[in-house]
Amino acid sequence: MKNRKIYNILLVTVWILGGVSCSLDEYNPGGSSLEALMTTQNGFKQAINNCYFGLQRSFYGKQIYIELAEAGTDLWTAKQNSNTNANYFKYAEGGSMNLNMAQSIWNSGYDGIGSCNLALAQADKVIDWDSEEVKNEILAEAHFLRGLYYYNLVEIFGGVTLITAKNEGVDMAPGRTEPLEIYKNCIIPDLEFAATYLPISRPEEEGRALRKSAKAYLVKAYLTTKEYGCSDYLQAAKDVADELIRDCEAGGADLDTYMYTTFDDVFADANNQNNKESMFSIACSSQYGSVNAWQNNLSWMEFYCNTYYFPAVEKTQESIKQWGGNPEGMFMPSKCLLDLYVQSDNKLDPRYAASFKTLWKANKAFTWSEDKIKEMDRNGITTNTTLGVGDDAIRIIRSEEDNYAALKANKLKAPYMIVDVEDLYDDAGKVKMNYTRQSDGKTVLNPFYYFYPSLSKFNTTNVVVSNWSKGRYGSNASIITMRMAEIYLLAAEADVYLTGGTNANRYINVVRERAGATKYNGAVDIQYILDERARELAGESTRWFDLKRTGKLTEDYLKQTNPDIGQYFLNSTHTVRPIPQSFTDIIENGVDYQNPNY
Repeated sequence: MKNRKIYNILLVTVWILGGVSCSLDEYNPGGSSLEALMTTQNGFKQAINNCYFGLQRSFYGKQIYIELAEAGTDLWTAKQNSNTNANYFKYAEGGSMNLNMAQSIWNSGYDGIGSCNLALAQADKVIDWDSEEVKNEILAEAHFLRGLYYYNLVEIFGGVTLITAKNEGVDMAPGRTEPLEIYKNCIIPDLEFAATYLPISRPEEEGRALRKSAKAYLVKAYLTTKEYGCSDYLQAAKDVADELIRDCEAGGADLDTYMYTTFDDVFADANNQNNKESMFSIACSSQYGSVNAWQNNLSWMEFYCNTYYFPAVEKTQESIKQWGGNPEGMFMPSKCLLDLYVQSDNKLDPRYAASFKTLWKANKAFTWSEDKIKEMDRNGITTNTTLGVGDDAIRIIRSEEDNYAALKANKLKAPYMIVDVEDLYDDAGKVKMNYTRQSDGKTVLNPFYYFYPSLSKFNTTNVVVSNWSKGRYGSNASIITMRMAEIYLLAAEADVYLTGGTNANRYINVVRERAGATKYNGAVDIQYILDERARELAGESTRWFDLKRTGKLTEDYLKQTNPDIGQYFLNSTHTVRPIPQSFTDIIENGVDYQNPNY
């Protein structure tokens, strides 16, 4: 039994049990049946789909991955600054962390790696390759995906067990390879192979790797080696980023790269699938009838506030299927994130309005009661005040907006909820947990912290309701794992390392001007790039990795930028996640294999 468990958890799993549906053609035999299938080119192409399934089951767009990638950073706290999912948002609030918090990532990562290793090992047994070119193009998918799996495992867990060959046995005392060695010996070579041989485009096959996918992740992999004290790849990072940028600015003829002309276009409902700015996407679909389709792409529902705390906004099946429908999410923006949208002229970067929902309409008639008036400190209205369907119900305001003064003056008199951002955060950047009512001077739990600017860039009407009563609804919108705008920001980052930022403004201003933000002419350092990444990429499952890569995932930085989170961060522990206990319990060297202090 012990050997069977480790076989399933760490080594090769070439068949998939359950999981969400996908848009690739599934073929999931096991053992010798799969190897027999892989003796022909067509069978091999079918079997290569197995390499993708780990991504779809547990990575991009899944709640745990989103929380691993965005929570616990300078940009977010949990809803109402609560202890909800504290392992991810607040590093267990200084207590004992759930050692299986990233188990699904670990298991699916190694399942995917096993499928990639099997494919690479079986390639020479195929009897009917059309050509060496066709063979390399198909193998490039396995190389790309193995590099992507290892990139995630290394950045999340640190040094892990490097396996690059087909499984031939069980190692009950596996060793760990240092991160930089995994980059040098696997991640970078895999992505370089993929960047050479993957096809330029795949019409009607969204979700499969392309040459631009490999080049994009190659830029990130090259840059990430600096995190481990290596500068050997920085020029290569800049060169590949520049290659992608030149192609984009020349119309994408060579690599099919593209940037939309406006920031709004990136997240338009019409571009929820086959997004042209995407460098690599995970395609989601419920058309195959999977009972787990409701787990597809949960990004759209992770960042919304609890508008249902105000009775004029009611959650219904119809409301969540509408553009801007708002099931309650997990993420509340930090004051740090909201402040980053204030430009030097004290006006808001247009990406704030394009990225955050701040106005909700009533979808249910509501009459203010005496208790609700008291709770919400509405001292300027009476119990016969009503809201009709379609009226403004909740509006979030902030001081940089043109009509702020008038709205603030009317805040407690308006028939709808006006919530000032100043009611949500104190000057130190912490969420205000208490509120002193004007009506009676009593200090109570803050009634406004249920309502806050809610990230809306993942809005979609492409909603799948599998089981309404159990809250099972997902999205068929594709998951963009990286997009062209990020390549400009990675090029700027490389330029800072190589030249001190001499040319970084050129890259940054392409992104800013596309968004309608003011041109930036000041000095560019790593902090400015992180700030720009926040404005452009908030919520896109990059932030934890960004802070780690740039040396900002530290106690001092998080205390300064997001003290609600930083107070719990430990430099000695939290730059990696715990190795799942489900794995360490069944190997002989589990205590030594575990990360420090877990």
